[in-house]
Amino acid sequence: MAQNMPKAAPKPCNYPGCGVLVRDGSSRCSKHQREAWAKPTTATKRVTGRRLQTMRAALFSSNPLCVECERLGRVTLATQRDHIRPLAEGGTDDDSNVQGLCHACHEAKSLAESKRGRQRAQWGAQ
Repeated sequence: MAQNMPKAAPKPCNYPGCGVLVRDGSSRCSKHQREAWAKPTTATKRVTGRRLQTMRAALFSSNPLCVECERLGRVTLATQRDHIRPLAEGGTDDDSNVQGLCHACHEAKSLAESKRGRQRAQWGAQ
């Protein structure tokens, strides 16, 4: 087998307006490479380990139901410790900024937060 075989079939660079064929299996040509993601130095440090488990247990014992489902008249157990105002948007990791959500409500809220984050990044890059 030849050593100079391409890794993938050539396809156009996915940078808007660029049609250069990319032959290395990536999605961008050498002119339009994405910068590697790095956590911002200003990012809030997350609570982990035993301290987080203790905080989760306290939250679920004091309010075992999903607050969003309760608001909608449903009764569902909370399974996720959620930041009301996300840490990425300036929220804190204290008891006044956390709530219990079920998996489905947490997933929906996280998707909306992720979309806002992508929009912030897009507007910030322009």
